[in-house]
This record gives sequence, structure tokens and C-alpha cells, in this order.
Amino acid sequence: MSKAHITFEVKNSLAEDLGSGDLTVQLLAENRLATARVITRDAGVLCGTAWFDECFAQVDKNCVVNWLAQDGDAIKPGQTLCEISGAARSLLTAERSALNWLQTLSGTATKTRDYVNLVADIQVQIMDTRKTLPGMRAAQKYAVTIGGGHNQRVGLFDGILIKENHIAAAGGITAVLAQAFQLAPAGVSVQIEVENLEQLEEALAAGAKLILLDNFDLETLVAAVALNAQRAQLEASGGITTATLREVALTGVDRISIGALTKDVHALDLSLRII
Repeated sequence: MSKAHITFEVKNSLAEDLGSGDLTVQLLAENRLATARVITRDAGVLCGTAWFDECFAQVDKNCVVNWLAQDGDAIKPGQTLCEISGAARSLLTAERSALNWLQTLSGTATKTRDYVNLVADIQVQIMDTRKTLPGMRAAQKYAVTIGGGHNQRVGLFDGILIKENHIAAAGGITAVLAQAFQLAPAGVSVQIEVENLEQLEEALAAGAKLILLDNFDLETLVAAVALNAQRAQLEASGGITTATLREVALTGVDRISIGALTKDVHALDLSLRII
């Protein structure tokens, strides 16, 4: 994750919170110094420290953040994550935006780690999707990697994923794959979504090497793996939860994509307190 990207994202998040200025902190003396501590009330995986730091840096470059944990660490309720010192006004102005980033990205990393741990003994990759919170895609995809997951394409610009509507509009699986292979620059993946075994067979015959099995039940997933015979990478997708994840992984698919990693996020409960 580039520093420039983090700077841009934080600038936007501060702008929507600050507007024309923080009215409440004017109740405090301008020269008052303070130290604050961030604790977690939830267990989870810490993520987002760079965004947190940048919030304080943009509000007041003289704020100092001392971290007692780092991205990727398992954290537990009551644990102190960091201490921040500086002008009291600055600490309180940056507080909400900084915590928003930290709690949301930690929530994403935590959810990903939960899924990854469930299939740690199985040779399968847990993948994210483009179902991210608006304006937070790059940050959430970073959080997925911190949780042990893997990133799909970032957006429409860095990978080709041919879905049902593309197939219909382009004249069928064989035709659309031929166009995609001709169009794709070197290093850009071409993936096609199929909805049944007949479509899978056609995609394989047309040279597909990365195939998304959309909403296949377990029996059909097993059949798809056998039919594929390792000719392509197979990815299962569609409503997969922690309750069904292991069964899907045990069918032998190579990858499992889960939109819930980034769209159904339970933010960690974090608290900043002046001490």
C-alpha cells in the first residue's frame, strides 16, 4: 500500500468529518497537552496502523503515536494498542477518523483470519472480491492480506472476469474467451464464470485456465473438479459462509472467493481515552 494512497484516503476522511473546523475542541485551551491510549474491547487481528498514524499527522504533525502492537498481531480485550501524545485539541480532532480506519480494517482482517483458519489444513486459497466499502477498496484489500487471504483483481482495469452478462452480450463462452485472450495484455488474468458442468466443459475446451464456479452445490463441485482434471484453476463462489467453507474446500477447488470478507464487516470495538 503506497504512502500516497494512504495520504489521499485519510485526507478525504478528515475532510468529511472536519468540514469548516472542529467546533467542540474550541472548549479546550489551545496550549493544553495530553496523552491518550487506545484499547480494544474485542479480540481480533490488528490492521490499519498506517491510516491511524496519518490521521494524526495530517491534523498535527507534532502528534506522536507509540504502537504496542502491529498490523497482523492477534489482539485481545483490554489490550492497549498504542499511546498518542500531543496537543489535546489535535488528539480529539483526529480521534474519530483514526479509529474509523483502525476498527474497520481490523474488522476486515479479523473476518479474513477466521475464514483462513477454518481451512488452514486444506490446500485452498481464500480470495476477496470487488464487493468492498465505497472509497476503501485498496485499504480493505490490504486488510484481507493481513488476515491471510488473497486479493482478486483490484478493479475492472487489472484483470478480466467474464460473467453471465458478458457471455450473453458477446455471443457465448467460446466466442467471448477468444476475444478475451486476444485483448488481454501480458500478465493480465482472464477468468470466466460458469453456471453448470456443460458450460465448464465448453470453457475448458476453449482454453480457459481460470474458471469461477458460480453457486455450484457440493455434489456438482466434486463433479467439476473431476471433469477439470487439473486443466484449469477452479474457484468456488456464491454464498459461502463459515458453516459451509470446509465442505466446499474439501471438494478440491483451488480457490474460494467470499464477498462477505469486505462487505459484511463487523468493526472491532476500539476506544481512545485521555489519560
